[in-house]
Amino acid sequence: MKQPTDSQPRVPFLLRWLVPVLLVLIWLAVAGVGGPTFGRLDEVSSNDQASFLPAGAEATEARAWQDKFRDSREVPAVVVLESDATFTPAQLGEAAGLKGKLEALKVGSAVIGPIPSEDGRALQFVVPIETADEIKEAVQGLRDEVQAAAPAGIQTFVTGPAGLTADLVSAFAGIDGILLLVALGAVFVILLVVYRSLLLPIAVLLTSVFALCAAILLVFGMAKLGWIQLNGQSQGILSILVIGAATDYALLYVARFREALTHTPSRTAAVLTAWKASFEPILASGATVILALLCLLFSDLNSNKALGPVAAAGILCALFGALTLLPALMALLGSAAFWPFRPKPVPDEERERVLTTGLEGQKGLWRATGALVARRPRTVWVASVLLLLAASAGLLQLKANGVPQTDVILSASNAVDGQDALARHFDAGSGSPAVIVAREGAAGQVLDEVKAADGVGTAYLLAEGSVPITGAPGAPSEPAVRDGKVLINATLGFAADSAEAESAVLALRESVKTADPEGLVGGVTATALDTNTTAQRDLVTIIPLVLGVILVILMLLLRSVLAPLLLVASVVLSYAAAMGVSALVFNHVLGFPGADATVPLFGFVFLVALGVDYNIFLMSRVREESLKHGTRPGILRGLGVTGGVITSAGVVLAATFAALGVIPIMFLVQLAFIVAFGVLLDTVLVRSLLVPALSYDLGRRIWWPARLAHTKPVSNAGIRNETETEEAGVR
Repeated sequence: MKQPTDSQPRVPFLLRWLVPVLLVLIWLAVAGVGGPTFGRLDEVSSNDQASFLPAGAEATEARAWQDKFRDSREVPAVVVLESDATFTPAQLGEAAGLKGKLEALKVGSAVIGPIPSEDGRALQFVVPIETADEIKEAVQGLRDEVQAAAPAGIQTFVTGPAGLTADLVSAFAGIDGILLLVALGAVFVILLVVYRSLLLPIAVLLTSVFALCAAILLVFGMAKLGWIQLNGQSQGILSILVIGAATDYALLYVARFREALTHTPSRTAAVLTAWKASFEPILASGATVILALLCLLFSDLNSNKALGPVAAAGILCALFGALTLLPALMALLGSAAFWPFRPKPVPDEERERVLTTGLEGQKGLWRATGALVARRPRTVWVASVLLLLAASAGLLQLKANGVPQTDVILSASNAVDGQDALARHFDAGSGSPAVIVAREGAAGQVLDEVKAADGVGTAYLLAEGSVPITGAPGAPSEPAVRDGKVLINATLGFAADSAEAESAVLALRESVKTADPEGLVGGVTATALDTNTTAQRDLVTIIPLVLGVILVILMLLLRSVLAPLLLVASVVLSYAAAMGVSALVFNHVLGFPGADATVPLFGFVFLVALGVDYNIFLMSRVREESLKHGTRPGILRGLGVTGGVITSAGVVLAATFAALGVIPIMFLVQLAFIVAFGVLLDTVLVRSLLVPALSYDLGRRIWWPARLAHTKPVSNAGIRNETETEEAGVR
């Protein structure tokens, strides 16, 4: 039996050692700078409301006017004291003394309060906090002071916009450490199981971690220059996306490298062979995800716009890591990377023979899968489609129209409990009023319309210093005016983050427009309403863009029209099925009240772009094998040789996204489940059964209108009759 020969030209020293060592040193330098930068991302990250606002919405315009009336960038914290019984005179006296202690903290301007509730069982203070200060630390200081100074037996809360923001920042605190450790630990265990080697998982993880360091350095620089906005949401997704994508690309390269080592004893030649074979699919995959993410720039939501370039920068670094650092590490390690299960040489005759069925040399699960596809292709793909359609029916139960802000944080939250206390004793919208901007000449008429509107508890014009005009003796009587505009605050009778409050804002906008066509209604509730509306509109705008980008890239890669159309249709169906199952899980298993309005769009971008990755890995190999052996044998051969690596990549990506679930933020938990489940569904069902079976059923027509749809396969052994090859089937 003829073995691979060693009579190959000697590889120059430059390629064997110098270039790999130089590449590793460059990446070490990048990691040395980027690693410490990870802890500095908070310097350029913001979780305030402005980083999530819809850019062109009415609430955003109202906020801009509201800023003109402020002497500072203060955010109100609402301190609530609650008793099971009516406050006694002694307790009221102690509570009155609390005002001075709160002002002594000097977190902002004058404290308002105490304001008693009608039932006499609660008091509230409004404490402005300078946004220049650390809100989290300022709120914690308030909580400590209130708890220490409050009368005995009284429950205390610090809520309102400042309190909720502080608890949101605390919930994101695990992003820098816990999230990364969970993701890396999961990936390492999976790689150990897949490769049964110690060196190779370490090399792959080093590639992923170094790529993340480069991404952090790049994102930090862009945020520092003001080119992008960074928030905790995009920061968490960046880490997961880079680790998952870099590992996926690394797995594809390692599979080609292992295959090349069975053909040549030269590790450098194997590295170059693997690089040439994997470059096109990895580049196409990375470009697909990058361009799909950049489509988010067309969103009107600042949070979406922020995520697009941040995540695209991460994928770019993952791409470079897999195509430079990993090959350099493999060039230095050679077959030792696979120890103790080093690849064994394959005889030349085995490599050069023409396949008749495509199953020659395969064994185990992927031979059985290929045999099933070959025996009953139409049954397999029709059953797969029906199963996905059945799962998609759950979409009818998806409630992706936003959730109350108090439900966003899944862990224990003093601010959320405080909002509940406010709703029990005060107008539920206390601390988060609707803000109306009106012309000075129409101020009186607009104020009358606001007071008469359904759902409004109290309303008043604001004087200088944000003091209400109440008509009481000694109170200000002239409203503050900025560029011919006045400001009206309206306290709603519903919780600011409730569906009832959003309905009240819609009615309020209609009432205000009758008195002042230029009038604007903003505030916390209006912002949530406009965010949900904008998110729904973004779905209609961005989904066609993403699909168009993916379709073009697939056409360029596969030199076909029909195959890309079918692949895109398959991942869209897979996305619908994943969202349908997710809706059922959210509603009936996890008991969520709904889903964030941006969840469907983010789920679509990640699932469709990443799902196409696996089809790119599969179909690029199928095309390569089809050129040698014919389409149907090429499909079975491509399925067999890529099955293990693509399944491993899918499990790795699912595990890394599942790690997002450790952050107690509803949006991230929902996105974690959608992407993790969707990737597994795509890997196990769509890529393993649906796509191969449909392609096998169509045969050479899958490549229409390319030449491959009409020509005979060519191999080292000569030209074989294509009809015979395709009709051979499985004996």
